[in-house]
Amino acid sequence: MYAFSKSFGYALRGILYVAATGNTRKRIQVDEIACNLSVPKHFLSKIMKTVVKNEILNSTKGPYGGFSLNDKTLSTTLITLIHIMNGAIESSKCALLPGKCNAANPCPMHNKMDAFRKELFQVLTCTTIGDLLNAKNPDFIKSITTA
Repeated sequence: MYAFSKSFGYALRGILYVAATGNTRKRIQVDEIACNLSVPKHFLSKIMKTVVKNEILNSTKGPYGGFSLNDKTLSTTLITLIHIMNGAIESSKCALLPGKCNAANPCPMHNKMDAFRKELFQVLTCTTIGDLLNAKNPDFIKSITTA
């Protein structure tokens, strides 16, 4: 089974926030992102630095600085972001028999979970940040906040 990390979730939500609000302004500061998404500022700062380091967003320092989109932002796939934030996906673990289940020695859930893992991987590989942004949701910002 696969669970998404907080780092991935915060990175995705932060990027989506910048993308959704970046049309009206050039740069979005981390304070605003953290406040509006109800996430810890210092943790989000580290995450956003990783996103910038991997060229998914741009960053400008200074009092008028902040995060902004670049040519790569909207075409970045979710699987790419997962790899950046978490490293390789460990999807071969069995929920029922940890370390003992495989195609040669399947547990009762193996075939169902294998199909699920393949479908999840397909969704993560084919879905871009731009796809999520283009969901035509009038309350988009509200949909990515926890408050």
